[in-house]
Amino acid sequence: MRILWITGALLPEATASIRGEAPAKWNDTGSWILGAAKALRQTSDAELYMLSVSQDVSGLKRVDAGGIVSYAIPYGKGIFTENREYNKYMKTIRDEVRPDVVHIHGTEFSHAWAWLQECGSRHTVISIQGMTSVYANHFCDGLTTAQILSHISFRDLIRGGILRERQSFRRRGAYEQAMLRMVQHVIGRTSWDKAHVEAINPHATYHFGNETLRDAFYDALRWDYARCRHHVIFLSQSLSPFKGLHQLLKAMPLILRRYPDTQVRVAGKDPTLGYQASAWWRITGYGRIIKRLIEKNHLKQHITFIGQQDTRQMVDELLSCNLFLCPSAIENSPNSLGEAQILGVPCVASYVGGVMDMMRGNEDCLYRFEDVEMLASKVCQVFDREGQQTDMTAVAAQRHHRQKNAADLVDIYRQVSAD
Repeated sequence: MRILWITGALLPEATASIRGEAPAKWNDTGSWILGAAKALRQTSDAELYMLSVSQDVSGLKRVDAGGIVSYAIPYGKGIFTENREYNKYMKTIRDEVRPDVVHIHGTEFSHAWAWLQECGSRHTVISIQGMTSVYANHFCDGLTTAQILSHISFRDLIRGGILRERQSFRRRGAYEQAMLRMVQHVIGRTSWDKAHVEAINPHATYHFGNETLRDAFYDALRWDYARCRHHVIFLSQSLSPFKGLHQLLKAMPLILRRYPDTQVRVAGKDPTLGYQASAWWRITGYGRIIKRLIEKNHLKQHITFIGQQDTRQMVDELLSCNLFLCPSAIENSPNSLGEAQILGVPCVASYVGGVMDMMRGNEDCLYRFEDVEMLASKVCQVFDREGQQTDMTAVAAQRHHRQKNAADLVDIYRQVSAD
């Protein structure tokens, strides 16, 4: 069976080959799609092809790297706005690959939209990651309009700020809904995405399929309270407002009242740009909001932005924290939460989207996104327990079982190819 994956980015082997560099290791780079590709290759005899965009090519380029044939097309003006330049490559790729099944990973990419326009939707399945059409409605949750407008930065005036980002989500959401209406098969994994898919296209066949994590999270040590740094909260993202960092900063004075040594570590780029006076022209409006909340609540000594982390570094951060927090305004099924759970890390999460499905069995550690008092209470509750917690490792291991998920995916492909 020939399977063509349409993804938001190439695998690291393909990128390295295009650049003439040594290939990156599976465990050190990339995201969940690396683990999914590897598990599929190990579980079945399917021939896997990939199609994505690259800023390193000026025309269609075919690369055979890592045992997968990848097709790279020029990034151009980007994958989050309609790009008619992508259309001219699609039939050429279709005729070369002759796929039995086309699997579109994610709904908001314009090169996937170009494929559907040029090649149709027969034998095509879309898997839901997030849903930008819904995310747009929650993009600014927890922020007032006055707060957003009063913190507009110089960079926002040039490149657009929070409100323009929300509008971009809405535009991408329009493509998402059009794509979902075109296809007859959709893969999801939560009651939340199932409800939204059915609302958009009640005639599509919904297939349940869990996702596979990166290898390092299956092979790592288990979290142990005796080895962790007590009263350390870890977050995996912070740049987008809907990820909810501002809600934690509002809750921190209440947490510090009971645990004054609490520390917050946040992966990814520092939205405050390290308080550099010379970076005033680069800081975003959201960065200014975060900076103001840190100053207002006297949190500068309690929060550290640790930068981009590779897979091994993420494992280390999770094993050394006391608590993983997912404070988002909206999520489907964040793999960062699954990664924390499979390591046995205590988790607190907002009761949004599909997160409730992932926290089933540990509902006591859920809270309403807007209720920062409950956020603080749930964090302190975990600190109080000193490692005595509901262990979600077995549940997460079953949900993210590599061989089972790959076998389920192959079964879905057989149904899609036969339709």
